[in-house]
Parts: sequence; structure tokens; C-alpha cells
Amino acid sequence: MLLCRWQLAWEMCMNTFFSMIEKRWSAGARVCIGLDAEKSRLPKEFQTIGTSGQARFNLDIVQATKDLALCYKPNIKFYPGPAGLAALMLTVETIRTKAPGVPVILDAKYADIGNTNKGAVTEAFEIIGADAVTVNPYFGKEALQPFLERDDKGIIVLCRTSNPGAGEFQNLLVQDRVDEITTVLRPLYEKVALNVAQQWNTHGNCALVVGATAPKELMEIRGLVPTMPILIPGIGTQGGDVAQAVWNGANSQKAGVIINSSSGIIFNPDPRLATQKLTDEIDGALSRIPDRCSVG
Repeated sequence: MLLCRWQLAWEMCMNTFFSMIEKRWSAGARVCIGLDAEKSRLPKEFQTIGTSGQARFNLDIVQATKDLALCYKPNIKFYPGPAGLAALMLTVETIRTKAPGVPVILDAKYADIGNTNKGAVTEAFEIIGADAVTVNPYFGKEALQPFLERDDKGIIVLCRTSNPGAGEFQNLLVQDRVDEITTVLRPLYEKVALNVAQQWNTHGNCALVVGATAPKELMEIRGLVPTMPILIPGIGTQGGDVAQAVWNGANSQKAGVIINSSSGIIFNPDPRLATQKLTDEIDGALSRIPDRCSVG
């Protein structure tokens, strides 16, 4: 019996969100499509129809890519104010009706003290209706407990981000106690990865964000968290390399990566073609990974 199954890639995170991702991956979907519908970049026909312009633009993207998308990831910062929130909620509703079974990651990067996070949990999951959300680890496990307790949702923790200035803090060396007498120096991003994997993931609902623009760090983090899913932004306009992201981010079952592309797809003249091209690139890179799975 061949053990190289997608199920093993998510063996510690079989909640609703990761079950949806598993089904999409099994169907051949590979790309997380970032719905960063920045109003100033929308075609003019969508800028002149009032507050529904963003939602109408996203509808076209979803219609064109619904059979190819692994998931959709709107960034809440592109949907400001009451009109933006309405457009975001309508976008999620559109995905539910036009692309059933395709999960939604709300890219919000929430970070606050515990009581405030209760409101953020309500906003993300009950009001907007997302299946997963990105969070900032800076406040620690205690503050994020309202998120971590949602065992039906995906909690995706920033670990090593894709922006040029990410290393200012994330690459700082910190002391980490291994046992009662031993401490080691490790980059802060490694400490985040280990804490999430070993202490935060009691419900099997956690994943990490690691940018494709940091391939060395991505490889190191994968070595520390062999099975945990990794959301990988930074492909395309930010300069991340698809093959490097796959080779350094995939686990031993050639899975466990959620590779995101935003403007490279949604502002492409042919979003479907762009999604298919990236899907083919990911599959090609996966096929070139040496087979490390067990057979038995």
C-alpha cells in the first residue's frame, strides 16, 4: 500500500477548512487566488457602478477560475469601510454559491489582546463567513486563544513574511530553551514555527505563512514542521520563484503547500489562463521532487 497520500500531508489538521483544501487538492487544484481587488486598479467599468464594483469584479474572477482554485484569499485591507465590508461579504457569498466547496481564507493578520480577538473571531467567521484567517503571533498564544479554540476553522500564523523588510525582526536571533540546562540561538521565525507546531496546534487547525521570497527560511521551517500546511505568498510580482517555493515548502508527501498569487492572476487579461499556467508550474515542480515517501 502506497503511503504517499494527501491525507497524510494534513494528518494533524483534519478540520473543516483543511478537509476542504484536501478535496480541492485531490481534484487537481493547486492555486490560492488572492482577491486583492484594489479599487484604484479595477477596470473603469467596475469603478463606475458604485459600492458593488469590487464584488462584481471578484464575481468575474470566481466564474473564470472556480474549477481551478485551491482556495480564495481576499485581503481585508482592500475592503475598507461599510461599503468595503459589504463588498467583501458579497464576495464570500458569491464563492459559496458559484464555487461551492472552495474555501475562503480571510487575510486579516489579526493581532490584539484576547478580549478584542473575540470580536475579531466573530467578524472573520460569523459576519464575513471565512473558513480560515491569518493572524499575527506577536501577542502570543494566550491572546490568540479565541482563534485557536475554533477547531472547525484554519488559523494561519505569520511566521516569515514575504515583504522586503521582513528580516528586521523575524530574522533576529533569540534564545530558545531546549531543556532544563540547554539553550540555543535560533531566528525568531524558527521559534514561531516551533511554538505553533508544538504548543498552539492542539486542535490540528494551525498553518504557517512563509513567503516565497525567503526560500532558505522556507526550507528551514519545513524541516522543523514536517506535516504542517504552509501558506506561501510572494509569487509573481513580489519575485518569489514557483519551483523554489514548491521544492522548499512541500512535505515528504509532495503536498502541504498553499501557493498564493494575487495581482498576477486577478489583473491578468486572462485570469483563467494565468491560473492554469501557475497550476502547471506547481505540478511540474512537484513532479521533479525526488520520491521520499514510504512504501509498505
